[in-house]
Amino acid sequence: MSDPSYTYDDGSGLAALAFLIVLLPLLLISIFAGYIISSFFLMKIFEKAGVQGKWRAWVPIYNTLVAAKLGDVSPWAYLIVVVGASVLSNIPVIGFVFGLVAVAASIVVAWRIGLKFGKDWPLLLLWLIPGIGTLIWLGILAFGSARWNPAIAPAPWANTIAADKTVWEGVPVQPGQQVTGGPGYGGPGYGGPATGSTPPPAPGTTPPPPAPPQY
Repeated sequence: MSDPSYTYDDGSGLAALAFLIVLLPLLLISIFAGYIISSFFLMKIFEKAGVQGKWRAWVPIYNTLVAAKLGDVSPWAYLIVVVGASVLSNIPVIGFVFGLVAVAASIVVAWRIGLKFGKDWPLLLLWLIPGIGTLIWLGILAFGSARWNPAIAPAPWANTIAADKTVWEGVPVQPGQQVTGGPGYGGPGYGGPATGSTPPPAPGTTPPPPAPPQY
């Protein structure tokens, strides 16, 4: 007759715990390394695109929104889609649909940025390689010889709610962008008048003579 207080343990629980202790640091290191590399590549891409401030490439989420603007997609619409996909991921059908939309939005942003570097859509096949494919794509754009040329055909969604219409100081307004804004928007070379510039004279008035030179 067996003793009911005796419980058989083959050590699998301890083995799983030891594996987790080893795997978790490696996973965290991989995530951190991927973030550092991708942010560095984005910094180089932003520099080519005329974005002011290297720090923009190192701020999580915000760097993705800047990339969305360079890809002619509204950063707010993009943020709503990505957050919606994350929040609704556990809801059948709805979560799946939002996930597909988020992936599609990322692909079209990458497609538009690639076009401005003279890269056609086949380069997006790198996105089929999880993780490393995106890093390779970013590296090609960051360190390739191609220069940034935003003068391309308007996006198919240029007249929809998905189009980028905002202006952020330090982020160049893309050609053909129908900007909206208010106080705090615009800036020198970014859709607004230069700070300190002289306003044009009112119609029917004679402009004042220029100020004498200062020595």
